[in-house]
Amino acid sequence: MTDPVSRPPSTARDGRLSYAVFQLARAHRGHAAAMLRTMKLHPGQELLLMQLFDRDGQTQSELLDSVGLDHSTVSKSLRRMQDAGLLTREPAEHDRRVMVVRLTDAGRALREPIADMWRALEELSVQGLTAEQVETFTRTAYAIEQSIKKRGRQDPPNG
Repeated sequence: MTDPVSRPPSTARDGRLSYAVFQLARAHRGHAAAMLRTMKLHPGQELLLMQLFDRDGQTQSELLDSVGLDHSTVSKSLRRMQDAGLLTREPAEHDRRVMVVRLTDAGRALREPIADMWRALEELSVQGLTAEQVETFTRTAYAIEQSIKKRGRQDPPNG
């Protein structure tokens, strides 16, 4: 079988890096999703939990800003997580329209399993890479992210 990185579809010929990033993200997310299912979580929910582990009692707006997901996705995820008993959402004292999100004991109990999951995913991801390659890739990935975010704030290219 041909390595998809070395032979992307002909329409992606002039976007080899972008296609490789897409393939990597899809594989990584798929493996992470399988790991999350063992904790009865959906992809993205762990990102919300990790933000709350660092600072419990955030507003939904603060969580939206920190994870970079759209409002409907975060709202749906929080509702599911509340139904699962992982967190509570209550109106803020200063403004009843603002919802404050807090972890329950069940939500806090996921801190170590989620940390273990990320550690295992990291170990799998960097197999065969040197520490220098990992550092270079990480810096490069963040540089690409910043480039896309910067360009995303401008008008999209005409096509």
